[in-house]
Amino acid sequence: MPYSHLLVPSDGSDRSQRAVREAVRLAVALGARITVLTVEQQPRMPVPGMGERLDGATLATLASAAREESERVLAEALAIAAAAGVAATVERISGERPHQAIVAAADRLACDLIVMASHGRRGFQRMLLGSQTQRVLVQASVPVLVTR
Repeated sequence: MPYSHLLVPSDGSDRSQRAVREAVRLAVALGARITVLTVEQQPRMPVPGMGERLDGATLATLASAAREESERVLAEALAIAAAAGVAATVERISGERPHQAIVAAADRLACDLIVMASHGRRGFQRMLLGSQTQRVLVQASVPVLVTR
């Protein structure tokens, strides 16, 4: 089955960036286009020693930092695609559950393949978030290519 529109979720991690490069190579070989997706997670988790929730100013600062990081991730991915001559667009979604946003975007954008890293974030964040890739594998209605 020839793929023509690849969805590439990225959180900016090294593994995610490798998945972007792999998706671009695949897009070149197939004559496909890509959409790079990043999901900005809103800070809502209690922080030890700071009470149940963070104050509004701190939340706004954290949200601004998340937006800046997602812009950096998307700009890097667009540069990789442009250097290879691959048509690319970007999607930035704000949400708490990246796997749901990825699956929904693949359906909404009529992507026929999702290319993503085996995992991205490490340590405490990964433990709290679980494996987004595993959840996408289970829920996606299109094939998922997992890169390492």
